[in-house]
Amino acid sequence: MKSNSFPKFAWFVLGYNMLVILWGAFVRATGSGAGCGAHWPLCNGQVVPQSPAVQTSVEFIHRISSGLALLLAVGLLVWAWRSYAKGSPVRLGAGLVMFFMITESLVGAMLVLFRWVAMDQSVQRVYSISLHLVNTFLLLGSLTLTAWWASGGGSVRLRGQKATHLGLFAVAFAGTLLIGVSGAITALGDTLFPAGTLGEGVAQDFLPTAHFLVRLRVIHPLVAVVVGVFVLALAYFLPNPPADRKQNLLSTVLVWLTLAQLAAGALNVIILAPVWMQILHLLLADLVWVILVLFSAQVLRRSQHADEQAADVRPVFSSS
Repeated sequence: MKSNSFPKFAWFVLGYNMLVILWGAFVRATGSGAGCGAHWPLCNGQVVPQSPAVQTSVEFIHRISSGLALLLAVGLLVWAWRSYAKGSPVRLGAGLVMFFMITESLVGAMLVLFRWVAMDQSVQRVYSISLHLVNTFLLLGSLTLTAWWASGGGSVRLRGQKATHLGLFAVAFAGTLLIGVSGAITALGDTLFPAGTLGEGVAQDFLPTAHFLVRLRVIHPLVAVVVGVFVLALAYFLPNPPADRKQNLLSTVLVWLTLAQLAAGALNVIILAPVWMQILHLLLADLVWVILVLFSAQVLRRSQHADEQAADVRPVFSSS
């Protein structure tokens, strides 16, 4: 394969991993995480389960797709190492992808082996899915940067950047991770303790005798609104040199995706989080994260000195 095909392959691997993540959410939402029993990497002690039940099939498909994702990460790393020179950011990105893919597999194995799946309601499961979510986002971020750099995106430069820019992006990334973690916990609570009506669900959230997963559900909407507004403000008001069309496009996409995510979150609450809506909500969360990574990479590729050389600094939504 030609090296100029590498960017397409990198974007493909990113898209494929997003599908694997969505199927993993389907596994959790349908309570199929124990479909292969407490066996890993085998499924109920077999390489290929014989006459599997529905839950076993759902979990087994997830394991097969995850295994293929690991092989794609290996291919990405080898191809990057052979096609790009020492010191290339593409090599760095591919190395990070491999690292987070391995840790992703280990966290997944831990969930199965310790039986923190299906209808388990333990605190350990909450910690493990939170770790799983953070690692997943870091994997997606590494894949995004690898594809971006391979496609000609400039290297990220932290030295010489304005401290305010670095601080704003740090808050945006930390806040988005917090949304993801709280969302994963909320989704688990919705799966384990479904409500019959919206009123019943709200009443459950504030019952002092309710399970802690139920009482934690109220946190996610609050965090989502606060961080969502912050990300919107960051994308809208961050100065943009007039010739930087990529930053302008990415900021616009980030604004609309964030608004769509907030709307989807509200709808998810109103219609009591059906499985299909949980999947759509997660897809939008992944897309917001990917675009935030691209937006920050585009902004931070320049030094503070380069920004100061721009004679005209305008809001990203300027009509000129």
